Amino acid sequence: MTGREILNKMKEKVGLSFSLAETGKGKSKMSKHVTHGYHLVKGKSYHDMEDYVFAQFKNVDDNELGLFAIFDGHLSHEVPDYLRSHLFDNILNEPDFWTEPEHAIRTAYRITDKTILDKAVDLGKGGSTAVTAILINCKKLVVANVGDSRAVICKKGVAKQLSIDHEPSKERKVIEDRGGFVSTFPGDVPRVDGRLAVARAFGDKSLKEHLSSEPDVSMDTIDDDTEFIILASDGVWKVMSNQEAVDCIKNVKDAKAAAKQLTDEALVRKSTDDISCIVVRFH
Repeated sequence: MTGREILNKMKEKVGLSFSLAETGKGKSKMSKHVTHGYHLVKGKSYHDMEDYVFAQFKNVDDNELGLFAIFDGHLSHEVPDYLRSHLFDNILNEPDFWTEPEHAIRTAYRITDKTILDKAVDLGKGGSTAVTAILINCKKLVVANVGDSRAVICKKGVAKQLSIDHEPSKERKVIEDRGGFVSTFPGDVPRVDGRLAVARAFGDKSLKEHLSSEPDVSMDTIDDDTEFIILASDGVWKVMSNQEAVDCIKNVKDAKAAAKQLTDEALVRKSTDDISCIVVRFH
């Protein structure tokens, strides 16, 4: 039995393994109306599942934090797994998190990426996208992302994207200024140095000179008009628009059922990628 097989056996015993589908749910203790659910489905590729989720409510002193994230690995499940285990801790350990959350998140993303690069011997040559959402006391939402995993909020039935898709074609000048290039060869989508289809990511040591891990960060207020938020990997967004995703689940009141419905719809629309989705409902 190889080391990885032994590790997977250990993970199975503590409930960390990924089967063909993984699902779960939770709820806020601060507000009985705020719930979350998630669902993941492995894609049709021959590699291991590379999507990882983090979804939980956590009490910190007199505050409650909802911590939600999608990590979509490429050429790696070690990097997204590392992010799932460490990124939120690194963010919350920043001394200015409560006063300057945007600065704390940027710092933590940078520190975490440096650690991943330093551990490349153990974590491998691959990388991962990330979209993180921190819900503070059920009132304030702070979203950050690198890559093309996406966060969308629904207010009064209308979808609004909170993250930014970091596509090589949109960041060509920055990549070229770093000494890299953007090419659609080989393949049919723009790639950094002809290899990676996102312009920002954690890890990817061999591309890091040409690749940023700087997140975009946005903030939103949870008000009476806020119905739910969706975090999902590009296995969803390749086959449906933000508004189509919102319309797909707007009448599904159970957050876990909504997350599953969204992944099912992506499969119906012939998504072949790993699919992961978190839904946080406010009503």
